[in-house]
Amino acid sequence: MNNRLLLGLGLAIVLSGCSSTKNLHSVAVPEGSEVAVSIPAKKGEMSEDEIRAWPHADLKTDSIPGMSLEKAYEFLSDKKGTTVILGVIDSGIDKDHEDLKDNIWTNTDEIAGNGKDDDNNGYVDDVHGWNFLGGKGESTPEQLEVTRIYKMLGAKYEGKTRDDMNASEMDGFNYYQKVKKDYEKRIKDVNDKVDESNQKREYLQKLNMYITDAHNTASEKLNKTDYNLDELKSIDEFEGTSVLVKILETGETPDIVLSQIKFEMDYEKRKLDYYSPQAETMYNPDFNGRVTGDDAYDIKDVPYGNGFTVGSLEDEMHGTHVTGIAMATRNNGTGMNGVAQNVKLLSVRSVPDGDEYDKDVALAIRYAVDNGAKVVNMSFGKSYSPNAEWVYDAIKYAASKDVLLVHAAGNDHKNIDKSDNFPTDAPDKVNEIADNVITIGAMTRNYNEDLVASFSNYGKLNVDLFAPGLEIYSTIPKNEYKSIQGTSMAAPEVAGVACLIRSYYPELSASQVKHILMNSGTKVDLEVKLPGGEGEMVPFSDLSVSGRVLNAYNALKMADSMVNGNK
Repeated sequence: MNNRLLLGLGLAIVLSGCSSTKNLHSVAVPEGSEVAVSIPAKKGEMSEDEIRAWPHADLKTDSIPGMSLEKAYEFLSDKKGTTVILGVIDSGIDKDHEDLKDNIWTNTDEIAGNGKDDDNNGYVDDVHGWNFLGGKGESTPEQLEVTRIYKMLGAKYEGKTRDDMNASEMDGFNYYQKVKKDYEKRIKDVNDKVDESNQKREYLQKLNMYITDAHNTASEKLNKTDYNLDELKSIDEFEGTSVLVKILETGETPDIVLSQIKFEMDYEKRKLDYYSPQAETMYNPDFNGRVTGDDAYDIKDVPYGNGFTVGSLEDEMHGTHVTGIAMATRNNGTGMNGVAQNVKLLSVRSVPDGDEYDKDVALAIRYAVDNGAKVVNMSFGKSYSPNAEWVYDAIKYAASKDVLLVHAAGNDHKNIDKSDNFPTDAPDKVNEIADNVITIGAMTRNYNEDLVASFSNYGKLNVDLFAPGLEIYSTIPKNEYKSIQGTSMAAPEVAGVACLIRSYYPELSASQVKHILMNSGTKVDLEVKLPGGEGEMVPFSDLSVSGRVLNAYNALKMADSMVNGNK
């Protein structure tokens, strides 16, 4: 057989394969079952191990509304998957974490540390991803977008009235007034919380000192620390006796009260640690955290950043936590199991401690796409986007390359059919610019009226699916683990399942995977508390497009039926 014939046969096989895949892309995603699971919520206390594993549970067998992950892996047990690259656009990620280090993407065309752009992609030494925030191990505090816009527009409109505006300036002036009102309300709320916590801490510190001194005096006089009320009354009164009497009369002891005071003081300190930086950086018009030397408002001002994607191991845990949820090494006897196997992490550091810049988001999406990611997790968001068109173009670029973007809906307990939430694939909140973005709300382990996380955003048009997002145990830097919450945690649960589908059924398109995830979810027929609704009850089906919660087993079965005709 000659070489020309061999080449012809090979080309025919390749073309046949491409045609088959293309034909599969035209196959409609089946409608999901309309039968809701009717089962009572799990009763009784759950163990710590059960709570840590709840997102992977099965509703029918465990009475916990998890994603049926173990059942999904049983379904995959006789199947072979291919490696999928997961792009994670987030804060820094600890690539050396014991539960992540075996699943790190490496750019084999780049020579580490030689200071050259070996693969000519515009990024020097991008061995494991790219850091659009710059720095090498430092945290990146940043303003919120509302602060940036307030300052930028204030330079033109502050001190002016409508009478000073001509017709062409009126829209900008009105927008500035809206932004100013929002900014001033937010900064007032933050400052009020800082002042309130400072006052409470000062009061608690004085009370702690007063009770401690009194308790020490009484203990000295009685030569014991566990005295009772009668013993206290048997000695001469001193400053603080009346307070100790009140404590003992309630059945408490000074030590217990002091421990309660310490707990309250620690709580107020945590509040201060949360709100003070917001006042100092996020809402400070004069703060500038950008260290990359580029113009954040010029999309063509590139390159910038570096290949150090880890960020600060001390101050940044969000990206590491998100990544572990999706793809921590499974069944290695360490830590926890991620959702997906056969996956490699491509890390793109673009999310600071504040609001991300549109330029960074747009370029991060493009970087992940150009380096082979088939799924990209985006657990971030904001309420203003001055250069949203750059992100829209990046979303459409990802769609053209068949890449699925998984986006967290946000934690403001708002209806994002009405409130702005960026990035978005629907600029008018109705019509999508592409069909490769899936937006995820957060749910709890309670299959009852408390199913929806109280903080989660929702929207009949703009939230596609709900997934576990409360009490989510995952990796954090330095080989540690922690349970935290947010739609940021729900999105990578979905991204992980998307990676499984794309690993075992690579013939399916990003759009098909999106609709498989939505249509295969568990149908929920419950009245639930509306997030932010102060107890108002609504049908769960009113809170998202699908009215469903993530189900990995159903998703893989649906994908299999589309590719192999199995039911």
